[in-house]
Amino acid sequence: MPQAESSTAGHPSSGDGARGLLRFLTCGSVDDGKSTLIGRLLYETSAVYDDQLTALADDSRRVGTTGGDIDFALLVDGLEAEREQGITIDVAYRYFSTARRSFIVADTPGHEQYTRNMATGASNADLAILLIDARKGLLTQTRRHSVIVSLLGIRHVVLAINKIDLVGFDEKRFNDIVADYRVFAEKLGFLGIEAIPLSARFGDNISTPSISTPWYKGPTLLGHLETIDVREAGDDGPFRFPVQWVNRPNLDFRGFSGTVAGGRVRVGDAVVAAGSGKTSQVARIVTFDGDRPEARSGDAITLVLEDEIDAPRGEVFAATKHRPIVATRLAARLVWMADEMLVPGRSYNLKIGTRVVPATVRAIRHYLDVETLAEVPVVSLGLNAIGLVEIETLVPVAFDPYAENHQTGAFILIDRFNNATVAAGMVAQPLGATNVYRHGFDVDRAARAAIKHQRPLVLWFTGLPGSGKSTIANLVEAKLNALGRHTMTLDGDSLRQGLNADLGFDPPSRTENIRRVGEVARLMTEAGLVVLCAFVSPFRADRDRLRERFAPDEFVEIFVDAPPDLCAERDPKGLYAQAKEGKIAAFTGIGQEYEPPLKPDLHLDASLPDPEALANQVVEKVETLLLGAELSAETSAGL
Repeated sequence: MPQAESSTAGHPSSGDGARGLLRFLTCGSVDDGKSTLIGRLLYETSAVYDDQLTALADDSRRVGTTGGDIDFALLVDGLEAEREQGITIDVAYRYFSTARRSFIVADTPGHEQYTRNMATGASNADLAILLIDARKGLLTQTRRHSVIVSLLGIRHVVLAINKIDLVGFDEKRFNDIVADYRVFAEKLGFLGIEAIPLSARFGDNISTPSISTPWYKGPTLLGHLETIDVREAGDDGPFRFPVQWVNRPNLDFRGFSGTVAGGRVRVGDAVVAAGSGKTSQVARIVTFDGDRPEARSGDAITLVLEDEIDAPRGEVFAATKHRPIVATRLAARLVWMADEMLVPGRSYNLKIGTRVVPATVRAIRHYLDVETLAEVPVVSLGLNAIGLVEIETLVPVAFDPYAENHQTGAFILIDRFNNATVAAGMVAQPLGATNVYRHGFDVDRAARAAIKHQRPLVLWFTGLPGSGKSTIANLVEAKLNALGRHTMTLDGDSLRQGLNADLGFDPPSRTENIRRVGEVARLMTEAGLVVLCAFVSPFRADRDRLRERFAPDEFVEIFVDAPPDLCAERDPKGLYAQAKEGKIAAFTGIGQEYEPPLKPDLHLDASLPDPEALANQVVEKVETLLLGAELSAETSAGL
């Protein structure tokens, strides 16, 4: 029987104080003692074996920083580069437990250039230990980490005032730092801030109260970690299930595998595929240990539905009456992680849940000053900057605000050229229309195309004004019509007299013009048509975005290539002459650059005097694609 792995990773803490798993991280500035603190916790909870202690003693004498005493930082500074420099570079995870609770701790870097690693460690934590060197007080990096911790939804903080021994266990120094931090953190939304004076090196207030701080009446660090309740409402929220894999091992089984990202689901529950709007009921919940009657947040399962519906990887199943937002525009907080500045207009890949889609940062609303928490208007974001941005995705994606669901509200931005992660993001809110949900109609594009005996296609003719795009498109449509193909032609001039009458010819208007035309063409492919589009479409990025809106081999870019002088000579409307006289501003070819395709699907030499021959080239290309689709469909039917 097909099965999925079971998991309890979604229940990080039971909140009952007994054997619940608590995930936490340590963060702060450089040399605040994060690694030493974790090493001390491991030592005092008997998580270090005798042979490890022996090796630790040797390493401490060789590369330690404690004058020959045991350097507990070496237990977690596992990389040779870390030991040589005495710093943490990567995120180190360690597991330990007491009689009351189990723990997974992330030791994160303090250096500013490794802030991205700190954000990674914080992404799955329930609590943060923010270390502050008692000698230095609050530093910029401590404030930055506090802001990131808050943005990532961590609501419980331990303010660990470390190296208290180096200020003579001074109560006033401790109180001053705590007061300063509480003023700073007032707007960060923490539910609790537990301040503890400690010495990670010597063990003061780690697991036993220190005799050197008789003025401190609070819990020890370990005692606080053992008893704190960090329960979240993940099980009580609406059901969310991103599809990671369509599980079909044989003809008798079809399920959707993934991890429940929120709420609960039971056999018999009605669910909806958020993207398509198709609904069904849960027939089975399959796990590694067999079928179960229900699953909850964090469980790895395979859902089997009563109906055959299309739900590819990246689709999100949800409760029918509590659906996620499905939109293309959103506002989000970003932690920028790349050396190259973020400027509006560049395209990235956005990965949210199990789905990856092209996206563009359209605007930067403001930068968050981590010193003052002021929101400062800016036009770019630099390395480690935190800002509020507006993002537009190429296709609609399902999401929730991060404050409501960390799993479906978090995303990363990926550089499309080198595949590097450049930002971590948290959805703040959708932009534009909300509460708009697609209805799952029974007749889909495949059914509409089937009765026409053709596959949907978009033939996108691009080239300079006067190159012959509309002339060739007209001839192609006539030839396809004679062959019994169902077609529709969209022309720039006709749409600018109707749908796009409100747009000008400046670059943003041209981009919006092509975006709207692309949406109309996409809707026509839903009807199963072959759509011929004749548009100058001067910008390569606009055409590339269009291609990504369609399935592979469904968008055919046809470059109608003719030199500008010949286009001006042929020009039937006299536009070139008017542009040269200054009567037309921003005319492509005169005053505005045209970006030719780098790798068009079909390159037509429009300097040739025979448009009929050029049209035949297009028809031959189209018929090859349509015939291939028909043969593929027949072969599949035969199987």
